[in-house]
Amino acid sequence: MAKIRHIAIKVEDQEKTAEFYKQTFGMTEAWRGPVREDGNRAIYLTDGYINMAVLPARGGREGIDHFGFQVEDMESTLKTAQASGAKSEADKKPAMAASPKWACTIPSGNSSMSLCTDGNRKKGIRQ
Repeated sequence: MAKIRHIAIKVEDQEKTAEFYKQTFGMTEAWRGPVREDGNRAIYLTDGYINMAVLPARGGREGIDHFGFQVEDMESTLKTAQASGAKSEADKKPAMAASPKWACTIPSGNSSMSLCTDGNRKKGIRQ
């Protein structure tokens, strides 16, 4: 069975937002991305089960950006998703995880999800 293991949100103030989730929900900081030219960076938090990426909005829409599922068989799940109307973005987004990762847009077109194998979980998720 697929499990949600990752959620990414975009916000203008990553530091303040990360601190809110740490203080309010007891999340811990797992990793920080490098500081970019605009002074922003991604901050990755975890509750020990799910990781949450706090990404810079950079003047764009704030809120949920994408979410990720851990699946047993990525190829089969991707085929099922495509048969259900999802559009694959695998050729547009390089895999940055330790094991293969695919991205696709759900049929309504207003959200995206990523699919990863269990290998990411075992190596410490950084999706």
